[in-house]
Amino acid sequence: MSGYWQNFDLTQGINILRLICGLFFIPHIYAKFFVPEALGFFKAAKFNPPAVWMYTACVIETILSIGLIFAILPFYAGVLAFIHLLVAGAAVWKVTNCKWLWNIGGFEYCVFWAICCLIVAMHYSADAMPFLPFK
Repeated sequence: MSGYWQNFDLTQGINILRLICGLFFIPHIYAKFFVPEALGFFKAAKFNPPAVWMYTACVIETILSIGLIFAILPFYAGVLAFIHLLVAGAAVWKVTNCKWLWNIGGFEYCVFWAICCLIVAMHYSADAMPFLPFK
């Protein structure tokens, strides 16, 4: 398999990870538009004005999702997703008073997916920055 379609070769583990990282943003994008409690989270995290920050996060997540799913600048999408998810994790940490486990509202979910996005970025780093000494 060659060309662009190799990015969707599911026999390559990195493609599966990249696709899942991108696809897992979709429920969060949806929630920001259709779940009223999403705005409450931004209020609780003291993002002011909360609606502006919520829609900004939604735009960022949409761009990251498209970049990761379709392998458009995957190094940059992975790095930005890593940073975005760390910020989200810090906000969850603040709102939940330092809870770790995701099933009780903690920031474990954000940290896990941040690491996954970083792994995707690391895989594509040599393509984006050929001067790096590792690959």
